[in-house]
Amino acid sequence: MASALLNNPTYALQPSAEQVALSTNYITNFNFLNQYLPDTYEKEFERYGNRTIASFLRMVGAEMPSNSDQIKWAEQGRLHIKYTNCTSGAAINAPTATFTVADSGVTYIAIRVGQTVMIQNNTSGVFNKAIVTAVPSATTFTVAYYEAAGQAFALSTACTVFIYGSEFKKGTNGMVGSLEAEDDIYSNKPIIIKDKYAVNGSDMAQIGWVEVTTENGATGYLWYLKSEHETRLRFEDYLETAMIEAVPAQNNSGAAAVLGGNGQGGSEGIFYVVNQRGNVWGGGTPTSLLEWDTIVSRLDKQGAIEENVIFVNRGLSFDIDNMLATLNGYTSGGVAQSASFGLFDNDVDMALNLGFTGFRRGYDFYKSDWKYLNDPTMRGGLNQTAATATGTITGLLVPAGSTSVYDQIMGKNAKRPFLHVRYRASEAEDRRYKTWITGSAGGAQNSDLDAMEVNFLSERCVCTLGANNFVLFRYG
Repeated sequence: MASALLNNPTYALQPSAEQVALSTNYITNFNFLNQYLPDTYEKEFERYGNRTIASFLRMVGAEMPSNSDQIKWAEQGRLHIKYTNCTSGAAINAPTATFTVADSGVTYIAIRVGQTVMIQNNTSGVFNKAIVTAVPSATTFTVAYYEAAGQAFALSTACTVFIYGSEFKKGTNGMVGSLEAEDDIYSNKPIIIKDKYAVNGSDMAQIGWVEVTTENGATGYLWYLKSEHETRLRFEDYLETAMIEAVPAQNNSGAAAVLGGNGQGGSEGIFYVVNQRGNVWGGGTPTSLLEWDTIVSRLDKQGAIEENVIFVNRGLSFDIDNMLATLNGYTSGGVAQSASFGLFDNDVDMALNLGFTGFRRGYDFYKSDWKYLNDPTMRGGLNQTAATATGTITGLLVPAGSTSVYDQIMGKNAKRPFLHVRYRASEAEDRRYKTWITGSAGGAQNSDLDAMEVNFLSERCVCTLGANNFVLFRYG
């Protein structure tokens, strides 16, 4: 009778021990088919530190709800009246002259009879003082000069004119006409930002040997936890970077066609707004006090905000430190001495602090490193060489505090931070930060999909108030 026990497969007779050369006597094939286990580090090593870059808007702004597809606000115009592109129809030494105002956007001048004006040649700087005697049309006015020598410049010379007062004879009527205040109206529209993470039910039940962790404290041996939390962190970063980088979709562009037609796509992000109606330093990084004096002089002509925060990349941060360090050195007996930074003058027994957190030059400037501009997966990975980096941004000066604007939702003037986010919300729907789970795994039981889908959504835009007080540092 044949044996029912088959010869193959059979039992092994080979010895488990082998004699091998010592130089190769190392175990490298660790698997669950042998009796040896590797010495493992179960916890992930966080080699990139905190990988999130969102923090900028939390530091300088606020969030508040909005009920509309469009947000409008009014910003005050200038109080005093000045025109910079005026030409005289009279010859040099004429006692009177009629000027034509050709400034961009001016359709009706705010100059009235009886007002006194200063008129200066834009090229040579010579000037006259005069009184307005007539306003013949919407863009012309006639003056009589106070100087006996008459007009100090030639016919058709480009001049700047501003009003400094008025003067009337005794027993005459009052000022003819009045001026109406005019605001500058700005607007922005929210955009919808979405993301999603999906994992099937089987993988949710799979235990791994690596203990995962993320920046927001999620930990465990379920790998999907890491992916879900990283999706959440990435989405939260995009909530900020979208507000920084967003641009409106131009009419007839490809994006406008995808997003619903002209006027439908995009939004006005911070960089876009400051580029359009703010101040731009085109030399990359200012490296000398004279260059900072140029910036201070420009701020004098804007809102003159006392305190400002400069969010910088590493290059601009070092340039500011180096500039301030050279100003802090001194000599004694003709010999250069060590710089005396800080409260304790950098004693030789102390670690030398070569960094600065701020300085005062006309205004207070506080310096803060901006991770977004340094992160190699964001703007930190862009070309930083001046010769080839046209448009590369090195920093942003943001005025501190708040400004007063007319809020159309509230129907009154309100204090608002210069930068703040408006998100769509009502009593029935809050779209500031929505997250919900669909599927039939992970606690969700609302579909027959054998998976868990975590959905993220926000609808928001950023309002950049008083952009004329911001300074964008960039190349080109």
